[in-house]
Amino acid sequence: MQIDFKPITIDDKEVITSFTLPSPLRNCDLAFSNMCSWRFLYLSEYAVYKNFLLIRFYIEEKNRKRIAYMRPIGNGDFRDALLQLEEDSWQHGHPLLMLGVTPISKDLLEEAFPGEFSYIPERDYFDYIYLREDLATLKGKKFQAKRNHVNKFKKQYAYEYEPLTAELVPECLEFEAKWYKANRTDDDQEELTDERKSMIFALNHFKELNLLGGAIRIDHKLVAFTFGSPINQDTFGVHVEKADTDYDGAYSIINQEFASRIPEQYVYVNREEDLGIPGLRKAKLSYNPTILLPKAAVIKKIKSE
Repeated sequence: MQIDFKPITIDDKEVITSFTLPSPLRNCDLAFSNMCSWRFLYLSEYAVYKNFLLIRFYIEEKNRKRIAYMRPIGNGDFRDALLQLEEDSWQHGHPLLMLGVTPISKDLLEEAFPGEFSYIPERDYFDYIYLREDLATLKGKKFQAKRNHVNKFKKQYAYEYEPLTAELVPECLEFEAKWYKANRTDDDQEELTDERKSMIFALNHFKELNLLGGAIRIDHKLVAFTFGSPINQDTFGVHVEKADTDYDGAYSIINQEFASRIPEQYVYVNREEDLGIPGLRKAKLSYNPTILLPKAAVIKKIKSE
């Protein structure tokens, strides 16, 4: 059967989130705003097959594009949905490859095809998931250093927090351009340029993507901003956080102030991956994640004749 995949656009938000929001999956990859804002890089597409959402995209492999998939999301015959992905993948000349496979998904894959997949953990892409209340209150001994940092900032600066709105977008874009210029290096220029493209798309479609965000001002000057969107019914994803490090503690304060304003419906906050960047990994671990969500690349084994 030929599956009719189509490019993901903002107009597909209602259809795609009708599958992702009720799902138990907390992967940052499944936030609709991430799918849209990163489509320029991954050429992400989707299809609805029976009661499942199917997502495919393209990754670089040996200087060429190779097709990959998320695991099917929905209810019904999971094995049948996987067979459709496998058939589609072979039509493109590849054995089935799925990325972002978490333990709950691995259990389903093994139930459908016992022993027929190879699993390759990808530590750089594990998601850091926190209790929203922990980030908002910083209570307890394990957050004492964070509290001290935040309190020092509050004593040193008379700051204001304000919700991020579409009207603030031009100022955020101007701030981000300065941040990019100050922080890019030869080693990470490509990654930061891609992140910048994604961020600009999201900010320019702030209302359509239904993003939630916040900003910090000192003496009327923007010194930090952040935004995110829901992943599912109990998990909110923080996609972007930028701050001026000339103001010591700016990252800590925007983190706490924003977390305290995320709706209480969201028990968890997913602050995404560390991409193997040592400083980012250290910073994300320092906030004591409740869940370090394992994700793996999964390849369907080729049966020998």
